Amino acid sequence: MNLGVYLTRSARYWPDRPAVVCGERSWTFRQLEEDANRLAAALLARGLGGGDAVASLAWNRGELIVVEFALYKAGLMRAPINARLGRAEITHLLGYAPVKALLFDAAHRADALAAIDASGVDCLPVEFESGFATLLAEGGTAPVRVEVGEDGPCVLNFTSGSTGALKAAVQTFGNRLANLRKQLMTEPRPHAGSRYLACGPITHATGMPLLACVFAGTTIHVLPTWEPEAFLATVERERIDATFLVPAMLATVLAHPALGRYDTSTLRDLRVGGAPISPQRLREAVAAFGPVVGQGYGLAETTSVVAGLTAAEIARGVAEDPELLQSCGRAGYDTEIRVVDEQGGEVAPREIGEIVVRGQDCVTAYWREPELSAETFEEGWVHTGDLAWMREDGYLFIVDRKKDMIISGGFNIYSTEVEAALDEHPAVQESCVVGVPDERWGEAVQAVVVLRAGTQADADELIAFCAERLDRFKKPRAVDFLPALPHNRNGKLDRKAVRESYWAGVARRVN
Repeated sequence: MNLGVYLTRSARYWPDRPAVVCGERSWTFRQLEEDANRLAAALLARGLGGGDAVASLAWNRGELIVVEFALYKAGLMRAPINARLGRAEITHLLGYAPVKALLFDAAHRADALAAIDASGVDCLPVEFESGFATLLAEGGTAPVRVEVGEDGPCVLNFTSGSTGALKAAVQTFGNRLANLRKQLMTEPRPHAGSRYLACGPITHATGMPLLACVFAGTTIHVLPTWEPEAFLATVERERIDATFLVPAMLATVLAHPALGRYDTSTLRDLRVGGAPISPQRLREAVAAFGPVVGQGYGLAETTSVVAGLTAAEIARGVAEDPELLQSCGRAGYDTEIRVVDEQGGEVAPREIGEIVVRGQDCVTAYWREPELSAETFEEGWVHTGDLAWMREDGYLFIVDRKKDMIISGGFNIYSTEVEAALDEHPAVQESCVVGVPDERWGEAVQAVVVLRAGTQADADELIAFCAERLDRFKKPRAVDFLPALPHNRNGKLDRKAVRESYWAGVARRVN
């Protein structure tokens, strides 16, 4: 199999129709096909082959879509690096994955080159602004089609591990093909002539529909940087009919004074995901955009959405079934979802257990993590670590997380990493970091600190202290002070008790 053939076919069907638009730059389907072939051929000529990975480190730009389809054609692994990661984490990823080429933008030049040097890997550096065109010129436009097996690794989707270190869920070519089918079987589906606006990082959740968009002849509009009025203006100007927003983005749009000044009536599919969203935000979104708002639940380990609420279901929740707005939906297409107890037995409706998921788009391993893989992937089921209950009619309601992961604005943050930074401060005796409800971000990082006797520190000082040691999205948004933190009978920090005080009375409890 080869996923790149779908671009080749679309270039034959709609050669002059715009495929990708980003700022002043655009590609027709023919041009996207030619550039993807050139890049694939150039990488293969440079000696890259099966088992090798190509990493990218850049803010949103159309060339990232060229890269994605070139790697499909060449049968190479894609290793997208979050553009917000720090230099140390970039260095770790270059050594962790079999990266043979790193493509980066000018904004990340210093970090990219320093990471390559520090990792000691034999890695081809390519800057989009100065070296990408030269690399493309090394390849021809003849279609490239390296055959791969369905079980071959396609994308290393980096996510945080149990120690806070990044790990990679290995999405296979078969997983990606299954996700393509799911996208095309889910209404409203991409189709020729539709226009999808990619607002968040297209290397991550926002980019999951791209293969289906190219397959179906949809034009992909890429927003280079997120800004709510730019989003509204693009929807109006380009007559956008489909898009994806994380709840934090949606909140900024709903609060923006320009919301009512733009025509968003072309939207027929505004999907929300990547973090918890409150029922109130869903009501506001339906009021602002009409009954076109849907939401989904998925993980890196499931390739994409495995459960979702359709726009019609959310509209029904607004009108007559308010409990439904607290749900993340029902299983999508051919996905199986169960809620199980500690022994793996399925629990009764409305009883809480762990979500386990099975389907053709579900991952079966982490990269070079056999023990963690054995814990998470069992007999074809993905153990999500999320606790939930299921209504009698199959709607899933997430209530908590087994792990102490915080999801803020669509990004994963591990509590112990933030606590480690706090504990470096000379005034901090003990700290506990939890995710707390936040209308804008879904969850916010909350620190609770016990100071050493005879010392002083205020919240602003500790937040700034963490900001010097962590990526900016990981620093605490607030710090509270207590004379002592609760501990369980074994003397371990009782994180649940700390978290409970912030989530008491919240209907949808995700962390």
